[in-house]
Amino acid sequence: MKEEEVILVNHNDEQIGTMPKMEAHEKALLHRAFSVFIMNDKGETMLQQRAAHKYHSPLLWTNTCCSHQRVGESNIAAGKRRLQEEMGFVAELKEVISFIYKAPFDNGLTEHELDHVMMGQYNETPTINPDEVESWKWMKPEDVKNDIASNPEKYTVWFKIIFEKFYTTLIKI
Repeated sequence: MKEEEVILVNHNDEQIGTMPKMEAHEKALLHRAFSVFIMNDKGETMLQQRAAHKYHSPLLWTNTCCSHQRVGESNIAAGKRRLQEEMGFVAELKEVISFIYKAPFDNGLTEHELDHVMMGQYNETPTINPDEVESWKWMKPEDVKNDIASNPEKYTVWFKIIFEKFYTTLIKI
């Protein structure tokens, strides 16, 4: 099976090439990614706990789903695809912001991503893919913010960055 490729980009999100995902993370090259936040009618955010065997950030809590776009795939299409693959449902998504971050991990890999943050609504119980997701829960944004402050080691790096930068966006939706 061919390793998934990521889309290398410049700071303007213009594609400059592709590369196998692991190689891009080993070399810390900037590539396109996305993070999906699903909210319910109670104003809660659906969080997922990453599967135990993930190559980085295993068992950490994070946003509803995230991944990398494929060549020729729009951000929204990629978000819907991955939402179905990880959480077992599809929702309408809208892109709310994008930003660049760089985060090294203990295993020698580095996430250096231009992350497109998308939001959607859903009120049902997901059917999680155990290859991707260990667990899930609904939490109010203010409770997430407080828990991140008390227990930052329980959350993924990108989720903490997104939550810090975009908390006010999350509570308005």
